[in-house]
Amino acid sequence: MPVFLPIKPPTARVSSTAVVYCEANFGDIDGKTANGLVRHSEKYEIVSVIDSTQAGQDTGEILVDIPNGIPVCTDLADAIRLAGTVPDYFIFGIAPTSGLLSTAERRVILSAIEHGMNIVSGLHEFLNDDPTFAAASVAHDVTILDVRRPRDKKHLRTFSGRVSEVTCPRIAMLGTDCAIGKRTTATILAAALNDRGIKTVLVGTGQTALIQGARYGVALDAIPSQFCAGEMEAAVVDAFEGDHPDVILIEGQGALGHPAYLTSGFILRGSQPDAVILQHAPGRKARVDFPSMPMPRALSEINLIETFSDTRVIGLTINHEGMTDAEVTAAIVLYEAELEIPATDALTRPVDRLVEMVLLAFPELLPKSLAIAL
Repeated sequence: MPVFLPIKPPTARVSSTAVVYCEANFGDIDGKTANGLVRHSEKYEIVSVIDSTQAGQDTGEILVDIPNGIPVCTDLADAIRLAGTVPDYFIFGIAPTSGLLSTAERRVILSAIEHGMNIVSGLHEFLNDDPTFAAASVAHDVTILDVRRPRDKKHLRTFSGRVSEVTCPRIAMLGTDCAIGKRTTATILAAALNDRGIKTVLVGTGQTALIQGARYGVALDAIPSQFCAGEMEAAVVDAFEGDHPDVILIEGQGALGHPAYLTSGFILRGSQPDAVILQHAPGRKARVDFPSMPMPRALSEINLIETFSDTRVIGLTINHEGMTDAEVTAAIVLYEAELEIPATDALTRPVDRLVEMVLLAFPELLPKSLAIAL
């Protein structure tokens, strides 16, 4: 089995406590929002995760074999009991393909509202539009945050070309499939670059990154297609003007070659990245939720990306699902030889190799890294 490295917690901007609901899905693909929040959260202090199928375990041990002190609870009552008080927020941490709530999930959310907890939802189904939830939130004086809800169309932005004014390197974290670890790797890379004195901002493109606390970004798959490239561009420009970073990382969504998810195309067109890091799962035989659709080769996705967009793939990162540590090592060696770019696994290998991908592609950043070392 891979030897997991601990993930360094971020310098938190945490001000509120939260319970994350992930019944029967924590640690799995559809539990990616909960998985991500346990790994990294700047906005909320995660006090527990609800999943009765794994109750009593430590979430860190489930994800990376290293305890983090965040327990898995049986239900909401158990979570409140363990917290010793009612947490501030109830976060729906499942990302089902349908984007809709089941009857049982509706009952749990209503119970959380009745306990006085604010609700955070990244679903395509907007809870504020539901009369039952809306009435309950008013009655119990709580807020429901529909993370995926876009602004009114009159406030959405179309592509303007202003992304050309962004002078720092823009690097997109793309993948060969959905739910493959793009956001996790991007988060690790952003932290590693910042630790080395290279000021880096991560622009989120999905609900989980926004819930985690990304200061810039948009839930791209909820935006009408006419505005997707413009909203992507605007988020990058906002990050550049707001933080004046040395590097902007852009979270990827889906895969450019995936027929069900078109957001990668808008990310490439809107952010116009100078470079791409590609995440691939060598042990995955078929695309998630599409068992009849085989996974593409990393090389074919790279060729597609570099043909579709005026950019270059500067590194490959590996999702080690279903792989032993020896298989991860062999895959790294194989891909570096085949693709002639650096390769690594952000979760089981030192982050130096991940940082090296960026420094090799953008050597002008090296003096900043050396300055912090001195």
